[in-house]
Amino acid sequence: TVCEKEPGSLLWIFVMVGNIVRGMGETPIMPLGISYLEDFAKAENSPFYLACLHTATVVGPFLGLLLASFCAELFVDIGSVGADEITITATDARWVGAWWLGILICALLNLLVGIPFWFLPKSLVKEGETDEPEETKEKSVAPLQENDKNGTKQTMYDFIPFLKALFHNPVYMLFICITVLQFSAFDGMISFMPKYLEQQFGKSASDAIFLIGVYNLPVLCVGYFSGGLFMKKFKINTYQAANIAFWVSLLEYLLYFAAFWTICDTSPVAGLTVSYQ
Repeated sequence: TVCEKEPGSLLWIFVMVGNIVRGMGETPIMPLGISYLEDFAKAENSPFYLACLHTATVVGPFLGLLLASFCAELFVDIGSVGADEITITATDARWVGAWWLGILICALLNLLVGIPFWFLPKSLVKEGETDEPEETKEKSVAPLQENDKNGTKQTMYDFIPFLKALFHNPVYMLFICITVLQFSAFDGMISFMPKYLEQQFGKSASDAIFLIGVYNLPVLCVGYFSGGLFMKKFKINTYQAANIAFWVSLLEYLLYFAAFWTICDTSPVAGLTVSYQ
């Protein structure tokens, strides 16, 4: 009889908990960072600063894909298995890259990058304005402390009505739906395009990840940055920005629709497209 051993490792729980903690740390960056910029930046400079912020959010995944491409070239048991003992190459379907190495490197970098956030001031002077006199600051300290104590309790009571008001705001809900669709398409491309490149073009996992990062993310950086400069230079208002976003998105979807004509032949797979014999 053949001895069958079911996988019983619970190490996946550590990976799941690590991703939960990472998400808790990364989530406040975007909403609080945008609010931080909006409160202390000039109205005409705010789009440019936001463009820089979004550009940085794309540069990060780009560098992460390059790191993942490097780690995928290394065997998963690097350090414990000698190079002479590895009998398969990176193009083999049984190859498993050192996925854990990238997580350790990124965790260390996240820790180092998070240290400067401790030194950010609680409030800034709005861009273009002068500092308040010292007497005005001292007089406003006591009322602000009292408002902070009362504001915490009031915020808890006002949260549910405020959330209901947001759900009944058609512009906000439409923006949420559009954002969900856009990220769903982007995540689908990031998830399945590397495997498509591996199967159709015979690329290794490392090469596929590298191509995804090089061909997609730098273009997004250019789009974010140039869009911010365009809004800053011509002082685009909200209505004009919505019109520009609509027509550019329509052009984007038409270009993506042309991808339906780029069909490759299905690779032969034993048991699915061809017989085993």
